[in-house]
Amino acid sequence: MNKKIILASNNKGKIHEIQEILSPLGFEIISMKEAGIDMEIEENGSTFEENAAIKARAIYKIFGSAVIADDSGLAVDHLNGAPGVHSHRYAGENATDYDRNMKLLSELSKVEDGKRSARFVCTMCYIDENGREQVVRGECEGKIGYELKGENGFGYDPIFMYGDRSFAEISADEKNKISHRAEALRLLGQLLKG
Repeated sequence: MNKKIILASNNKGKIHEIQEILSPLGFEIISMKEAGIDMEIEENGSTFEENAAIKARAIYKIFGSAVIADDSGLAVDHLNGAPGVHSHRYAGENATDYDRNMKLLSELSKVEDGKRSARFVCTMCYIDENGREQVVRGECEGKIGYELKGENGFGYDPIFMYGDRSFAEISADEKNKISHRAEALRLLGQLLKG
């Protein structure tokens, strides 16, 4: 019998990605909606770790059962780690992915190639049925390109360069092997097997 874990998300792509890695280990991942939870959790932490823990604790408080929450975003060295935990709201509350990408490209318009280093970060907080918390962090190094490239992915993928291709130019299968979320999930999988 699979052990159920509630994922503090209703993002179908995220749920699918997490299921693919954790299902073979005997875990059934269910969304907040499937668990009967309809609420917005305010992410007001100053780090990815704090935001992941805030979400996980909110769901654990309701059910007292195993839960996973993640927080992820883009950190650009030239911008002292921005947009960071504000990645989604970087260009304003109702901004699109395109708006966020264009704002970032604009801010880096006069920045030379060697100073465009960046990384995607994903932090996951797991709380077991006994309330014990564990946190893992995955990162993927790259740099910010000069224009939107590619049709795949979402968010900052079209401007995040991994080698000579953007994340939006590589296949989902390849991205799921090298991404920040894939790394965090690998670490989480090892922790859950442990």
